Amino acid sequence: MSDVVQGKGLVGLTEIEAASRRLAGIVVPTPLLPADAVSEAVEANVRLKCESLQRAGSFKIRGAYNFVSQLSDDQVSEGIITYSSGNHAQAVALAGKLRGLRVVVVMPTDAPKVKRDGAERLGAELVFEGTTSVERKARAERIAEREGLVIVPPFDHRHIIAGQGTVGLEIARAWADVDLVLAPIGGGGLASGVAAAVKRLLPHVRVVGVEPEGAASMRKALDHDAPTLLEEVDTIADGLKPVIAGELTFEHARELMDDVVTVDDDAIRKATGMLFHRHKLVVEYSGAATTAALLAGAAKADGGRVAAIISGGNLDPSLLSSLP
Repeated sequence: MSDVVQGKGLVGLTEIEAASRRLAGIVVPTPLLPADAVSEAVEANVRLKCESLQRAGSFKIRGAYNFVSQLSDDQVSEGIITYSSGNHAQAVALAGKLRGLRVVVVMPTDAPKVKRDGAERLGAELVFEGTTSVERKARAERIAEREGLVIVPPFDHRHIIAGQGTVGLEIARAWADVDLVLAPIGGGGLASGVAAAVKRLLPHVRVVGVEPEGAASMRKALDHDAPTLLEEVDTIADGLKPVIAGELTFEHARELMDDVVTVDDDAIRKATGMLFHRHKLVVEYSGAATTAALLAGAAKADGGRVAAIISGGNLDPSLLSSLP
């Protein structure tokens, strides 16, 4: 697949490679670890792309820094702002800290303490608003207009998607024989970027997105052929709860992803427990969604080679003792 699809507005390989160069020395090229217990359970060769070991605890720094690094000094003279349930908040806080910028973050009132503390520790000023992505976006836009701040979007921007696409770039370069790549979907920036990279470098590879059943905004968008607002969201995977898919991420899902599947919270909880007990990985519920899809049979391994992206490791420590 060539970069001609950029003409449709999709992110191209050249943008992802440029993002990779900007991120050199900033992000950690995370390991693709053999997952013996998961492999045995699904009778396939499964490896885990451990973005849980990334700076600030998730893949989000890739997109956040790729976006922030392209802003001029004049643009960011007053600072930057974002809206996030937690991981993007920490990533923007880190990106801003690296540039010496003021950072304001609008978080939901029910954001996990581990993510609130992480953003604050990185220097962000926290504002709390509602429980949905729509509510916190609206608050961020009001603050940005009043105070002259630049909004760093969480997923629906090509610089964000290109940055997240470097995860796919690393997978394709490290494991050219992979058959299936699984990526969790919240707003869709990670899965979109991964699909944009993998489908161009390894066109034969299947790319499948994974959402929680209680917050399946991309699945609903694909079923309705347009981003469609969810009436409610209900899932333990707090990082996968946007109530509507992005316009640009929807286009990537429709054009580049082979499927988007869903998993229930029980499967996510069990997968988180297996990753902790059997693989010694601390993974947040959102990050365990891809493993859950494999173990529950929502994503079919078919005896092949599977790369499952573990998107984040910011799990509330109090939950560790209760993992199955």
